[in-house]
Amino acid sequence: MQLADRLVSMKKTELEDIEIQLLLEGVYLYYGFDFRNYAPASLKRRIWNTIQEEELTSVSALQEKVLHDPECMERFLLNLSVNVTAMFRDPTFYLAFRHKVVPLLRTYPFIRIWCAGCSTGEEVYSMAILLQEEGLYHRCRIYATDMNEMVLRKAKVGIFPLQMMQEYTQQYINAGGKKSFSEYYTAAYESAIFSSSLKENVIFSQHNLAIDSSFNEFNVILCRNVLIYFNQLLQERVHNLLYESLGRFGILGLGRQESLKATPHEKHYEELEGNEKLYRRIR
Repeated sequence: MQLADRLVSMKKTELEDIEIQLLLEGVYLYYGFDFRNYAPASLKRRIWNTIQEEELTSVSALQEKVLHDPECMERFLLNLSVNVTAMFRDPTFYLAFRHKVVPLLRTYPFIRIWCAGCSTGEEVYSMAILLQEEGLYHRCRIYATDMNEMVLRKAKVGIFPLQMMQEYTQQYINAGGKKSFSEYYTAAYESAIFSSSLKENVIFSQHNLAIDSSFNEFNVILCRNVLIYFNQLLQERVHNLLYESLGRFGILGLGRQESLKATPHEKHYEELEGNEKLYRRIR
């Protein structure tokens, strides 16, 4: 590539970065959603996916449409939200939770659990099933939060694709399930409608980890496969929030690719099950 071509390419990249910065600043100022500290590579990819879906040609064009069209903003928000989830995802995590965490929870008269970044709710229903089977659900309150109102609406309904049930059944078995998984849902056409009893002690609510503060003290916080999409600055902010929200001797569950190493509160936890990223706050 000639020097002139390289300079043009560098200028184009620089301009795109400025456009993205302006887009994210506008979204934050107008709608209150803060994506400014999300991991840049993943963020840029999702922005361009939206540009193509909206049949636009530039980041600036997307900014104009997002700020003037709330429906476009909803679609944009859905694209930026990471909604990759499954019931009993990483089954060994739930198996470790049964063996290491449940005995500790039995000592509490009432248990508050926060599923942060719950997406469409598969993790929430998985935890409700586990707690029911362990005889603890009746004294639990699960707070299921996400920044995206659209995915929260799906989570509240508790209806999932029937075609996923075979995979979820196997993951449930691998997670130490004690019943037949089909007892928890009713098949209707192409959907699996999960029992309303699983939602009895669940509160679904909007909460944005990037900008919102602590709202309760919890015995268990599950924030799995969320932090990997944030840059270091936002990760530290969220770790502070989780620490402030977790009671002493409370349990923190992170995703398989996440860790407490080199975080502000690393020394405030002990490993309960290191391979499954289960930690206990000790101070």
